[in-house]
Amino acid sequence: MNNKLGKQTLQFLNTPQIIGSFSIVGEKEGKGPMAKWFDMILEEDTFGEKTWEKSESKMLKQAILSALQKSGRDKEDIDTILSGDLINQIMSSSFMARDLSIPFLGLYGACSTMTESLILGSVLIDGGYAKNVITGASSHYCTAERQFRMPLEHGNQRPPSAQWTTTAAGAAVISDHDKPIEIFNGKEANKIYVTHATIGKIIDTGIKDANQMGAAMAPAAVDTIITHLNDTGRTPDFYDVIISGDLGFIGKDIAKDLISGLGADIEKKFDDCGAMMFNLDQDTHGGGSGCGCSASIFMGYVIKEMKAGNINNALILSTGALLSTISSQQGESIPGIAHAVALTTKNKN
Repeated sequence: MNNKLGKQTLQFLNTPQIIGSFSIVGEKEGKGPMAKWFDMILEEDTFGEKTWEKSESKMLKQAILSALQKSGRDKEDIDTILSGDLINQIMSSSFMARDLSIPFLGLYGACSTMTESLILGSVLIDGGYAKNVITGASSHYCTAERQFRMPLEHGNQRPPSAQWTTTAAGAAVISDHDKPIEIFNGKEANKIYVTHATIGKIIDTGIKDANQMGAAMAPAAVDTIITHLNDTGRTPDFYDVIISGDLGFIGKDIAKDLISGLGADIEKKFDDCGAMMFNLDQDTHGGGSGCGCSASIFMGYVIKEMKAGNINNALILSTGALLSTISSQQGESIPGIAHAVALTTKNKN
């Protein structure tokens, strides 16, 4: 069998399995509509640390160690950690990996990092290069504000289109062996396999406003969804849910319009983590964003619903705006990217 479909989609013939997952969010996220799906909600966003950067790194470390514990594997069983974040030099991930002393591959895909880590982790497992890997991503509102916009003390006013960087982290353990029977909600949990991955390409429509990231990323999300369906020969009906990373309210509407214009009907099963994370009355304007947004919802809501049997086939995409403080100051446009991962409980390609 061919393990490459079209130009962008990988088919995993050895069906890597997600055997452990964990999601952790901040106080504000814990008051939103997705609260019941998260494994841990912080009482306050410092997480007992003296700096926001240390708080985020601790949050990511908590997610990774908890996912490892739930997987039934030991730290010595892990071949590699693949993780990233939004801070310069992926500081949260690097310091987390320093503390754990496990081989580490640092990733940067902006907010697309969670599915990027899932893809590369699955490649290592499927190719026989590793037996167990941990994948993850994190973000924190206060670290992102300090780096990309203004110091929090400045109290600057945010435009209506601006999104709220999610304080959250998510992690998954991927393995080449089945996990022993797990009891979830009183019955045997479904096992979850990674079957396909579509690697996105950069789509740049010329948007330069850093407060319009949902609009900048939406075309990339649409391109990856359409490419995935074409490469696999699947229709949207194959999936129970199709969930994008963090386009937010504005980007989600743009993506729906673009997909509809291309003749694909995903209206009833399409949603976006940035639109799901917060209630409208939480004053996040354009909705959620950040690496941890999709990481926590995928590792919380999607994984738990698949374990319970309420979702059998899911297509998840994390979307990234590949801008930096320097590129914005130099008047560059915002490159967008989206990577997709297909999950199933059926163990069949």
